[in-house]
Amino acid sequence: MNLTLSCGPIGCRNIPTRHSERSLRSEQSCFFVRLVFVCLAFLGPVRAVAQVSPNEILNPQLKALESQYFSQLKTINQEIARTHFPFPFYLSRVVGLDPAQQVGADTRGLEFVRFKDRVVLKATGNYNVAYENKQFTRNERAARTFRDVMLPILQIVTEHIFPDVECDAIGFEVAFHVRDVQKSYNFEGKEILVVVLDRKDAFQMILEKDDNARQEILNRSLIYLGGQDFGLSLVDRDPMFVDTQARSKSAKSDAASGASSSSAARLIRSNPNLLPSASAGNAPDSSTAASKVDLSQAKPAATAADAEKLQAQYQSQLDALSKEGQARFAFVAYDPPAFVVVSKQMVLQMTLKNTERFDPEKTSLYKRAALTFDLFLAPKMKDILDHIPSDLPTDYFDFSIINPLTATSLGKERSEAIEFLFPKALAQKFANAEITNQELIDKGQVLVNGVRIALNLQLVE
Repeated sequence: MNLTLSCGPIGCRNIPTRHSERSLRSEQSCFFVRLVFVCLAFLGPVRAVAQVSPNEILNPQLKALESQYFSQLKTINQEIARTHFPFPFYLSRVVGLDPAQQVGADTRGLEFVRFKDRVVLKATGNYNVAYENKQFTRNERAARTFRDVMLPILQIVTEHIFPDVECDAIGFEVAFHVRDVQKSYNFEGKEILVVVLDRKDAFQMILEKDDNARQEILNRSLIYLGGQDFGLSLVDRDPMFVDTQARSKSAKSDAASGASSSSAARLIRSNPNLLPSASAGNAPDSSTAASKVDLSQAKPAATAADAEKLQAQYQSQLDALSKEGQARFAFVAYDPPAFVVVSKQMVLQMTLKNTERFDPEKTSLYKRAALTFDLFLAPKMKDILDHIPSDLPTDYFDFSIINPLTATSLGKERSEAIEFLFPKALAQKFANAEITNQELIDKGQVLVNGVRIALNLQLVE
């Protein structure tokens, strides 16, 4: 199969032509496109040095991330500019540009953004290839673009960004051209492929060596083609059926569906944003509280195998905790207490369902988080901890609370997940009334639908 470069005008419109006029126009257009590509190739490495400045970003969280990883992003930008793709690819903050527009376009297509309530490190750009519509199905075009462009970029990103990068996902938005030629006309349009991989899946994707393993990761990732959910298949000519509910990674579970709520809880459980907190006797000041501490220097890092062994060893106690929790503390039956590993630490995760329902139109997420802790979780914590063996080998407690929300105008039930992550020793001190609720919050972490927030309980009252 042959791929052809874009040689016709961009835009999804029919262009009636006579044969001689079409040939002349095609030759002129091809010459112009080649000239543009030469210019882009010359300018690319110089322009690629530019990177979105933290000062341009208004969102405090995104601004902090852009500042923290600024040098790595510049290096990645430069590496992408030097990478040889099958056809020219250029980072751009605007996708869907034709070659002429790309000459003066903003090439800073690498930055942290928010997408579906998640923080995503995204790479966007234009891939200057035109797939023949008769030769390639939509799925084949998307699969080639994923292999030829997105995988090489992901390889570069993972070489310069560590697996504990403080975002929820790594995403790509790439535009390419599609060409259709008929007897009386030819036209060329563009398609935009978006792939968003959970952060752990992104690093795992690079390690996989065959399409079957990569396909498993894609099946649980967010993928859009032309703005619509798309079942990208690397192993078949045609796309796969998309189960949008199962694929959703937004952590906004459907309160009417236990399976959906369970998926939300498992998503949050896998969130690797957990940061070690100092003990109450050695608390850091505010200038260092957010800095990372590698506990693997003090003790061996916890592994998934360790979690499985502990789960088997303490299964009877966890079953008893689950049974008592369902009877007294609003534990959910579909997601019983379990050991999980987050950022090298052993965590006991418990999922509860709030007995209160919130109206998101009348309360902010900060207000709901504060009320969830003060009125729902805090009164239960002492009794819950009393049912957990004191010698349980865990570093943190993870209380994942499913909050029912008022139904939409269409009657669809909604919910959100709020996660409270507390060091084991501090949680016990709070239960014993040795520290205040705000002290516990400050030395723990709060995540709403997988996104970490700062929470001042008094300010949101």
